[in-house]
Amino acid sequence: MQSSIPFSIIIPTWNNLPFLKLCIESIRKNSAAEHQIIIHVNDGSDGTLEWVREQGFDYTYTEQNVGVCLACNLMRTKVSTDYILYLNDDMYMLPGWDTALADEVASLPDNRFFLSSTMIHPYKPTDVGIVANYGDSLETFDEERLLREYKSLETPDWHGATWPPNLLHRDMWDLIGGYSIEYTPGMYSDPDLTAKLWMVGVRYFKGLSASRVYHFETRSTGRVKKNDGSMQFLLKWGMTNSTLRLLTHLQHPLSEPLTADAGALKRNRFRSRAKAILSLLTGKQFGPIEKVESGKWKVEI
Repeated sequence: MQSSIPFSIIIPTWNNLPFLKLCIESIRKNSAAEHQIIIHVNDGSDGTLEWVREQGFDYTYTEQNVGVCLACNLMRTKVSTDYILYLNDDMYMLPGWDTALADEVASLPDNRFFLSSTMIHPYKPTDVGIVANYGDSLETFDEERLLREYKSLETPDWHGATWPPNLLHRDMWDLIGGYSIEYTPGMYSDPDLTAKLWMVGVRYFKGLSASRVYHFETRSTGRVKKNDGSMQFLLKWGMTNSTLRLLTHLQHPLSEPLTADAGALKRNRFRSRAKAILSLLTGKQFGPIEKVESGKWKVEI
């Protein structure tokens, strides 16, 4: 089956114009459907804002970098399709990426799902991605070899909390209120989104091997003061991200013989609570409000 469903692709960017151009070029070149592209421009002093306006994209804008959470929520105001796909600006979409997601959506009985593509990246090993080096910069990017070889890189579909690019129905986005801006600039906002979906009854968390993207792993996070997202997540949900990932796998409706067991989940929950108690006793502060200067978040939508 080759389904064609238009998505609203939301892309936050922060002075990363060369990668953003390549990302959008790959969407245009390697997509089966004509998708809505929405860009949030943080700062844009490198010419991004002017270029986005010239191209006629739907966009939102802030004079300073406000992180991914507020950026994504702002872009929601421009969404015109039923499905929202969150994408990093340093990703290259590979042929078949959108048909695999669309086929999966078409096979499901309702909109209570959270889907993800599978990343191919040059260095960083993860439990769900593929490590294969086709370049870590525009100068070293071997696009021809990637397009020739990407289908031959074997990896199965995967279950659990999902990584970007990720896809959900706009009704589910609205039900949970999008991304939580208390995680600004954005560390651990992805698992928090998963936890909120879990809280409203979503149990179908799936990554698709057939939907693939190449991730250059550029690091805009190195330019910001990071929030202590892991501790924020722990104190908010009473568990670590690793426990949430285990939970979503254990209770996934299509999970085959489980590699994890209920005993492991119980041990993880106990360690999570012990870690939270220690943090509260030490009085560590990490809230975002004091970091936001008066008038800093000037927004254009």
